[in-house]
Amino acid sequence: MRSVAEAARAVLAAADPRDKVMAARAAARGWRMGRLAHDFDVAMPDRPARPAEPELLPPNRMPKRGKAGSERSRIALIHALAHIEFVAIDLAFDMAGRFGAHFPRAFVDDWFGVGADEAMHFALLDRRLKQLGSRYGALPAHDGLWDAATATAHDVLARLAIVPMVLEARGLDVTPSTIDRLSAVGDAASARILTRILNDEVRHVRAGTYWFESGCARESFVPETKWRELVERHFRGLVKPPFNDSARDSAGLTRDYYQPLAAQ
Repeated sequence: MRSVAEAARAVLAAADPRDKVMAARAAARGWRMGRLAHDFDVAMPDRPARPAEPELLPPNRMPKRGKAGSERSRIALIHALAHIEFVAIDLAFDMAGRFGAHFPRAFVDDWFGVGADEAMHFALLDRRLKQLGSRYGALPAHDGLWDAATATAHDVLARLAIVPMVLEARGLDVTPSTIDRLSAVGDAASARILTRILNDEVRHVRAGTYWFESGCARESFVPETKWRELVERHFRGLVKPPFNDSARDSAGLTRDYYQPLAAQ
Protein backbone atom coordinates (compact mmCIF):
# COMPACT_ATOMS: atom_id res chain seq x y z
CA MET A 1 0.00 0.00 0.00
CA ARG A 2 1.27 3.47 -0.88
CA SER A 3 2.02 5.71 2.11
CA VAL A 4 0.86 9.21 3.01
CA ALA A 5 4.43 10.45 2.58
CA GLU A 6 4.76 8.90 -0.88
CA ALA A 7 1.50 10.50 -2.00
CA ALA A 8 2.52 13.89 -0.60
CA ARG A 9 5.95 13.68 -2.22
CA ALA A 10 4.33 12.84 -5.57
CA VAL A 11 2.43 16.12 -5.41
CA LEU A 12 5.60 18.09 -4.71
CA ALA A 13 7.46 16.23 -7.49
CA ALA A 14 4.89 17.19 -10.15
CA ALA A 15 6.11 20.24 -12.08
CA ASP A 16 3.35 20.63 -14.67
CA PRO A 17 0.35 22.46 -13.17
CA ARG A 18 -2.17 19.96 -14.52
CA ASP A 19 -0.10 17.05 -13.18
CA LYS A 20 0.16 18.72 -9.76
CA VAL A 21 -3.59 19.28 -9.57
CA MET A 22 -4.25 15.66 -10.57
CA ALA A 23 -1.70 14.36 -8.03
CA ALA A 24 -3.29 16.48 -5.30
CA ARG A 25 -6.75 15.19 -6.10
CA ALA A 26 -5.50 11.59 -6.24
CA ALA A 27 -3.72 11.89 -2.89
CA ALA A 28 -6.73 13.42 -1.14
CA ARG A 29 -9.08 10.82 -2.64
CA GLY A 30 -6.73 7.96 -1.79
CA TRP A 31 -6.47 9.04 1.83
CA ARG A 32 -10.23 9.61 2.15
CA MET A 33 -10.95 6.13 0.78
CA GLY A 34 -8.41 4.38 3.03
CA ARG A 35 -5.99 3.52 0.25
CA LEU A 36 -2.94 5.19 1.85
CA ALA A 37 -1.01 3.84 4.83
CA HIS A 38 -0.43 6.30 7.69
CA ASP A 39 3.33 5.97 7.22
CA PHE A 40 6.04 8.59 6.75
CA ASP A 41 8.69 6.50 5.09
CA VAL A 42 10.08 9.00 2.57
CA ALA A 43 11.37 12.53 3.11
CA MET A 44 9.89 15.62 1.52
CA PRO A 45 12.11 17.44 -1.00
CA ASP A 46 13.77 20.72 -0.04
CA ARG A 47 11.98 22.41 -2.93
CA PRO A 48 9.01 21.29 -5.02
CA ALA A 49 9.23 20.88 -8.77
CA ARG A 50 8.26 23.95 -10.78
CA PRO A 51 7.25 24.42 -14.44
CA ALA A 52 9.44 26.39 -16.84
CA GLU A 53 6.88 29.20 -16.61
CA PRO A 54 6.13 31.46 -14.85
CA GLU A 55 9.52 33.09 -14.52
CA LEU A 56 10.26 33.45 -10.81
CA LEU A 57 11.60 36.86 -9.78
CA PRO A 58 12.61 38.32 -6.42
CA PRO A 59 9.62 40.11 -4.85
CA ASN A 60 11.25 43.53 -5.30
CA ARG A 61 11.56 42.96 -9.07
CA MET A 62 7.91 42.11 -9.65
CA PRO A 63 6.10 44.57 -11.94
CA LYS A 64 3.47 46.73 -10.26
CA ARG A 65 -0.18 45.79 -10.72
CA GLY A 66 -3.06 48.20 -11.19
CA LYS A 67 -6.30 48.27 -9.22
CA ALA A 68 -8.22 45.73 -11.34
CA GLY A 69 -9.86 48.43 -13.46
CA SER A 70 -8.48 47.35 -16.84
CA GLU A 71 -8.55 43.83 -18.21
CA ARG A 72 -4.76 43.81 -18.24
CA SER A 73 -4.57 44.65 -14.53
CA ARG A 74 -7.25 42.08 -13.72
CA ILE A 75 -5.29 39.41 -15.57
CA ALA A 76 -2.17 40.36 -13.57
CA LEU A 77 -4.16 40.16 -10.33
CA ILE A 78 -5.70 36.79 -11.12
CA HIS A 79 -2.34 35.44 -12.30
CA ALA A 80 -0.75 36.46 -8.99
CA LEU A 81 -3.57 34.78 -7.07
CA ALA A 82 -3.29 31.64 -9.22
CA HIS A 83 0.42 31.44 -8.39
CA ILE A 84 -0.32 31.77 -4.67
CA GLU A 85 -2.79 28.89 -4.90
CA PHE A 86 -0.34 26.82 -6.96
CA VAL A 87 2.35 27.16 -4.27
CA ALA A 88 -0.27 26.57 -1.58
CA ILE A 89 -0.89 23.07 -2.97
CA ASP A 90 2.72 22.18 -2.18
CA LEU A 91 2.61 23.91 1.21
CA ALA A 92 -0.35 21.80 2.33
CA PHE A 93 1.04 18.45 1.19
CA ASP A 94 4.49 19.29 2.54
CA MET A 95 2.85 20.05 5.89
CA ALA A 96 1.25 16.61 5.94
CA GLY A 97 4.22 14.68 4.61
CA ARG A 98 6.90 16.49 6.63
CA PHE A 99 5.18 16.75 10.00
CA GLY A 100 2.32 14.25 9.99
CA ALA A 101 4.18 11.60 11.98
CA HIS A 102 4.09 13.85 15.04
CA PHE A 103 0.30 14.21 15.10
CA PRO A 104 -2.87 12.08 15.02
CA ARG A 105 -4.39 10.96 11.73
CA ALA A 106 -6.69 13.99 11.79
CA PHE A 107 -3.66 16.14 10.95
CA VAL A 108 -3.43 14.38 7.57
CA ASP A 109 -7.21 14.66 7.19
CA ASP A 110 -6.95 18.42 7.50
CA TRP A 111 -3.85 19.10 5.38
CA PHE A 112 -4.71 16.71 2.56
CA GLY A 113 -8.14 18.38 2.55
CA VAL A 114 -6.52 21.82 2.45
CA GLY A 115 -4.28 20.68 -0.41
CA ALA A 116 -7.29 19.46 -2.41
CA ASP A 117 -8.97 22.83 -1.84
CA GLU A 118 -5.89 24.71 -3.04
CA ALA A 119 -5.76 22.54 -6.17
CA MET A 120 -9.39 23.38 -6.87
CA HIS A 121 -8.74 27.09 -6.29
CA PHE A 122 -5.81 27.03 -8.71
CA ALA A 123 -7.87 25.21 -11.34
CA LEU A 124 -10.67 27.80 -11.07
CA LEU A 125 -8.26 30.72 -11.41
CA ASP A 126 -6.36 29.06 -14.25
CA ARG A 127 -9.63 28.53 -16.13
CA ARG A 128 -10.57 32.16 -15.49
CA LEU A 129 -7.24 33.31 -16.94
CA LYS A 130 -7.96 31.32 -20.10
CA GLN A 131 -11.42 32.89 -20.33
CA LEU A 132 -9.70 36.29 -20.24
CA GLY A 133 -7.33 35.29 -23.05
CA SER A 134 -4.29 34.52 -20.90
CA ARG A 135 -2.84 31.52 -19.05
CA TYR A 136 -0.90 30.62 -15.95
CA GLY A 137 2.79 31.19 -16.69
CA ALA A 138 2.22 34.10 -19.05
CA LEU A 139 3.43 36.59 -16.43
CA PRO A 140 6.30 36.48 -13.90
CA ALA A 141 5.72 35.48 -10.29
CA HIS A 142 7.79 35.33 -7.11
CA ASP A 143 8.62 32.46 -4.78
CA GLY A 144 8.29 34.24 -1.44
CA LEU A 145 5.71 31.77 -0.16
CA TRP A 146 8.09 28.83 -0.52
CA ASP A 147 10.84 30.88 1.14
CA ALA A 148 8.62 30.81 4.24
CA ALA A 149 8.42 27.02 3.98
CA THR A 150 12.19 26.72 3.73
CA ALA A 151 12.69 28.91 6.79
CA THR A 152 10.34 26.73 8.87
CA ALA A 153 11.19 23.26 7.53
CA HIS A 154 12.73 22.28 10.87
CA ASP A 155 9.83 23.20 13.18
CA VAL A 156 6.14 22.39 12.79
CA LEU A 157 5.07 25.12 15.22
CA ALA A 158 7.01 27.69 13.21
CA ARG A 159 5.46 26.39 9.96
CA LEU A 160 1.95 26.58 11.42
CA ALA A 161 2.60 30.02 12.88
CA ILE A 162 3.87 31.52 9.62
CA VAL A 163 2.03 29.81 6.76
CA PRO A 164 -1.62 29.46 7.81
CA MET A 165 -1.63 31.91 10.75
CA VAL A 166 0.21 34.80 9.06
CA LEU A 167 0.24 34.34 5.29
CA GLU A 168 -3.17 32.73 4.81
CA ALA A 169 -4.67 34.94 7.50
CA ARG A 170 -3.52 37.95 5.50
CA GLY A 171 -5.66 36.64 2.67
CA LEU A 172 -8.68 36.89 4.96
CA ASP A 173 -7.86 40.58 5.42
CA VAL A 174 -7.31 41.63 1.81
CA THR A 175 -9.62 39.37 -0.22
CA PRO A 176 -12.92 41.12 0.66
CA SER A 177 -11.70 44.44 -0.78
CA THR A 178 -10.42 42.64 -3.88
CA ILE A 179 -13.86 41.06 -4.35
CA ASP A 180 -15.43 44.51 -4.06
CA ARG A 181 -13.07 45.95 -6.68
CA LEU A 182 -13.78 43.13 -9.12
CA SER A 183 -17.52 43.48 -8.58
CA ALA A 184 -17.30 47.24 -9.12
CA VAL A 185 -15.79 46.78 -12.59
CA GLY A 186 -18.36 44.13 -13.55
CA ASP A 187 -16.15 41.04 -13.20
CA ALA A 188 -18.70 38.94 -11.35
CA ALA A 189 -17.09 35.66 -12.46
CA SER A 190 -13.76 36.47 -10.81
CA ALA A 191 -15.51 37.86 -7.73
CA ARG A 192 -17.42 34.57 -7.30
CA ILE A 193 -14.19 32.57 -7.42
CA LEU A 194 -12.57 34.76 -4.79
CA THR A 195 -15.64 34.52 -2.57
CA ARG A 196 -15.39 30.74 -2.67
CA ILE A 197 -11.66 30.92 -1.91
CA LEU A 198 -12.26 33.29 1.01
CA ASN A 199 -14.79 30.93 2.59
CA ASP A 200 -12.40 27.99 2.27
CA GLU A 201 -9.45 29.96 3.64
CA VAL A 202 -11.29 30.54 6.93
CA ARG A 203 -11.26 26.75 7.39
CA HIS A 204 -7.59 26.59 6.44
CA VAL A 205 -6.59 29.20 9.01
CA ARG A 206 -8.77 27.41 11.56
CA ALA A 207 -6.88 24.17 10.88
CA GLY A 208 -3.57 25.97 11.32
CA THR A 209 -4.67 27.57 14.58
CA TYR A 210 -6.09 24.30 15.92
CA TRP A 211 -2.91 22.30 15.28
CA PHE A 212 -0.70 25.13 16.51
CA GLU A 213 -2.60 25.20 19.79
CA SER A 214 -2.51 21.40 19.96
CA GLY A 215 1.27 21.43 19.54
CA CYS A 216 1.64 24.19 22.12
CA ALA A 217 -0.46 22.24 24.63
CA ARG A 218 1.83 19.23 24.18
CA GLU A 219 4.90 21.38 24.89
CA SER A 220 3.22 23.45 27.66
CA PHE A 221 3.60 26.70 25.69
CA VAL A 222 1.19 29.63 25.94
CA PRO A 223 -0.05 29.72 22.32
CA GLU A 224 -0.32 33.48 21.87
CA THR A 225 3.10 34.11 23.40
CA LYS A 226 4.75 31.31 21.42
CA TRP A 227 3.14 32.51 18.19
CA ARG A 228 4.47 36.04 18.60
CA GLU A 229 7.93 34.67 19.40
CA LEU A 230 7.95 32.54 16.25
CA VAL A 231 6.59 35.32 14.04
CA GLU A 232 9.24 37.75 15.25
CA ARG A 233 11.93 35.14 14.58
CA HIS A 234 10.81 33.76 11.21
CA PHE A 235 8.58 36.29 9.45
CA ARG A 236 10.35 39.05 7.57
CA GLY A 237 7.35 41.29 7.02
CA LEU A 238 5.01 43.15 9.34
CA VAL A 239 1.77 41.99 10.92
CA LYS A 240 -0.22 45.11 10.21
CA PRO A 241 -3.84 46.26 9.92
CA PRO A 242 -6.42 46.45 8.56
CA PHE A 243 -7.53 43.07 9.92
CA ASN A 244 -10.66 41.13 9.05
CA ASP A 245 -11.32 40.49 12.74
CA SER A 246 -14.59 38.63 12.19
CA ALA A 247 -13.06 36.15 9.73
CA ARG A 248 -10.00 35.73 11.94
CA ASP A 249 -12.24 35.11 14.96
CA SER A 250 -14.16 32.48 12.97
CA ALA A 251 -10.82 30.79 12.33
CA GLY A 252 -9.88 30.85 16.03
CA LEU A 253 -7.18 33.46 15.42
CA THR A 254 -8.22 35.97 18.03
CA ARG A 255 -6.87 39.48 18.61
CA ASP A 256 -4.84 38.12 21.56
CA TYR A 257 -2.46 36.66 18.98
CA TYR A 258 -1.83 39.52 16.58
CA GLN A 259 -2.88 42.78 18.22
CA PRO A 260 0.30 43.14 20.35
CA LEU A 261 2.48 42.80 17.21
CA ALA A 262 0.30 45.23 15.27
CA ALA A 263 0.56 47.75 18.13
CA GLN A 264 4.37 47.59 17.88
